[in-house]
Amino acid sequence: MVWQARTPGSLTSLVARLLVAQAGASAAIGLGYSRRNVPWLVLTLIVAAALCGLAGLARSGSHSTWLVAITVESGLVAVGLFRFAYARYMGGTLLALVTLVTLLHPAVARAFAAAPRRHGHMHERPAVAESPAEGVGDPAVG
Repeated sequence: MVWQARTPGSLTSLVARLLVAQAGASAAIGLGYSRRNVPWLVLTLIVAAALCGLAGLARSGSHSTWLVAITVESGLVAVGLFRFAYARYMGGTLLALVTLVTLLHPAVARAFAAAPRRHGHMHERPAVAESPAEGVGDPAVG
Protein backbone atom coordinates (compact mmCIF):
# COMPACT_ATOMS: atom_id res chain seq x y z
CA MET A 1 0.00 0.00 0.00
CA VAL A 2 1.04 3.58 -0.46
CA TRP A 3 1.15 4.48 3.23
CA GLN A 4 3.37 1.57 4.22
CA ALA A 5 7.06 2.15 4.70
CA ARG A 6 9.30 0.98 1.88
CA THR A 7 12.61 0.43 3.66
CA PRO A 8 13.78 -0.67 7.10
CA GLY A 9 15.42 2.74 7.50
CA SER A 10 12.10 4.51 7.25
CA LEU A 11 10.64 2.32 10.00
CA THR A 12 13.56 3.02 12.33
CA SER A 13 13.18 6.71 11.51
CA LEU A 14 9.48 6.49 12.42
CA VAL A 15 10.33 4.95 15.79
CA ALA A 16 12.93 7.65 16.44
CA ARG A 17 10.39 10.36 15.62
CA LEU A 18 7.85 8.78 17.96
CA LEU A 19 10.43 8.71 20.75
CA VAL A 20 11.26 12.40 20.24
CA ALA A 21 7.55 13.26 20.19
CA GLN A 22 7.06 11.27 23.38
CA ALA A 23 9.97 13.08 25.04
CA GLY A 24 8.53 16.46 24.06
CA ALA A 25 4.98 15.61 25.12
CA SER A 26 5.96 14.11 28.45
CA ALA A 27 8.29 17.03 29.20
CA ALA A 28 5.65 19.61 28.29
CA ILE A 29 2.96 17.90 30.33
CA GLY A 30 5.29 17.17 33.23
CA LEU A 31 6.62 20.71 33.41
CA GLY A 32 3.14 22.17 33.09
CA TYR A 33 1.53 20.08 35.82
CA SER A 34 4.33 19.41 38.31
CA ARG A 35 3.22 22.29 40.58
CA ARG A 36 6.80 23.46 41.06
CA ASN A 37 7.91 20.24 42.70
CA VAL A 38 11.66 20.28 42.06
CA PRO A 39 12.29 16.49 42.22
CA TRP A 40 9.53 15.81 39.68
CA LEU A 41 10.84 18.59 37.43
CA VAL A 42 14.32 17.07 37.47
CA LEU A 43 12.96 13.55 36.89
CA THR A 44 10.82 14.78 34.00
CA LEU A 45 13.81 16.43 32.34
CA ILE A 46 15.97 13.33 32.86
CA VAL A 47 13.32 11.09 31.28
CA ALA A 48 12.94 13.48 28.34
CA ALA A 49 16.72 13.57 27.80
CA ALA A 50 16.92 9.77 28.05
CA LEU A 51 14.15 9.39 25.46
CA CYS A 52 15.96 11.76 23.10
CA GLY A 53 19.13 9.69 23.55
CA LEU A 54 17.18 6.52 22.87
CA ALA A 55 15.76 8.12 19.73
CA GLY A 56 19.29 8.80 18.54
CA LEU A 57 20.25 5.20 19.20
CA ALA A 58 17.12 3.92 17.47
CA ARG A 59 18.29 5.47 14.21
CA SER A 60 21.11 2.90 14.13
CA GLY A 61 18.56 0.15 13.55
CA SER A 62 20.35 -2.49 15.59
CA HIS A 63 18.51 -5.34 17.26
CA SER A 64 19.92 -4.55 20.69
CA THR A 65 18.63 -0.99 20.42
CA TRP A 66 15.18 -2.39 19.62
CA LEU A 67 15.31 -4.55 22.76
CA VAL A 68 16.42 -1.59 24.89
CA ALA A 69 13.63 0.55 23.41
CA ILE A 70 11.03 -2.11 24.19
CA THR A 71 12.34 -2.43 27.74
CA VAL A 72 12.32 1.32 28.33
CA GLU A 73 8.87 1.77 26.80
CA SER A 74 7.45 -1.14 28.83
CA GLY A 75 8.81 0.46 31.98
CA LEU A 76 7.37 3.85 31.07
CA VAL A 77 3.98 2.32 30.32
CA ALA A 78 4.00 0.43 33.65
CA VAL A 79 4.99 3.54 35.62
CA GLY A 80 2.44 5.63 33.71
CA LEU A 81 -0.39 3.19 34.40
CA PHE A 82 0.63 3.01 38.06
CA ARG A 83 0.64 6.81 38.33
CA PHE A 84 -2.71 6.96 36.55
CA ALA A 85 -4.24 4.44 38.97
CA TYR A 86 -3.07 6.29 42.07
CA ALA A 87 -2.74 9.94 41.06
CA ARG A 88 -5.00 10.27 37.97
CA TYR A 89 -2.02 11.64 36.04
CA MET A 90 -1.55 10.43 32.46
CA GLY A 91 1.59 12.31 31.44
CA GLY A 92 3.08 10.68 28.36
CA THR A 93 1.51 7.27 28.97
CA LEU A 94 -0.68 7.25 25.87
CA LEU A 95 2.21 8.12 23.58
CA ALA A 96 4.35 5.51 25.37
CA LEU A 97 1.64 2.93 24.60
CA VAL A 98 1.57 3.98 20.94
CA THR A 99 5.36 3.78 20.71
CA LEU A 100 5.43 0.36 22.41
CA VAL A 101 2.78 -1.03 20.06
CA THR A 102 4.71 0.39 17.10
CA LEU A 103 7.91 -1.26 18.33
CA LEU A 104 6.13 -4.60 18.69
CA HIS A 105 4.70 -4.48 15.15
CA PRO A 106 6.19 -7.33 13.07
CA ALA A 107 7.40 -5.05 10.26
CA VAL A 108 9.27 -2.85 12.74
CA ALA A 109 10.72 -5.93 14.44
CA ARG A 110 12.00 -7.15 11.05
CA ALA A 111 13.46 -3.75 10.31
CA PHE A 112 15.45 -3.80 13.56
CA ALA A 113 16.43 -7.45 13.07
CA ALA A 114 18.10 -6.68 9.75
CA ALA A 115 21.78 -5.88 10.06
CA PRO A 116 22.39 -2.16 9.70
CA ARG A 117 24.24 -1.13 6.56
CA ARG A 118 27.47 0.67 7.16
CA HIS A 119 28.42 2.54 4.05
CA GLY A 120 32.14 2.72 3.47
CA HIS A 121 33.07 -0.01 5.94
CA MET A 122 32.43 -3.09 3.85
CA HIS A 123 33.75 -3.71 0.37
CA GLU A 124 31.86 -5.58 -2.27
CA ARG A 125 33.63 -8.93 -2.27
CA PRO A 126 32.09 -12.22 -3.27
CA ALA A 127 31.65 -14.77 -0.52
CA VAL A 128 33.65 -18.00 -0.59
CA ALA A 129 30.75 -19.94 -2.04
CA GLU A 130 30.22 -17.32 -4.73
CA SER A 131 33.82 -17.07 -5.90
CA PRO A 132 34.76 -18.62 -9.23
CA ALA A 133 36.56 -21.94 -9.31
CA GLU A 134 40.32 -21.52 -9.03
CA GLY A 135 41.37 -24.64 -10.88
CA VAL A 136 41.73 -26.85 -7.85
CA GLY A 137 39.58 -29.90 -8.28
CA ASP A 138 38.49 -28.94 -11.79
CA PRO A 139 38.14 -31.82 -14.19
CA ALA A 140 41.05 -32.21 -16.61
CA VAL A 141 40.32 -30.98 -20.08
CA GLY A 142 41.59 -32.86 -23.04
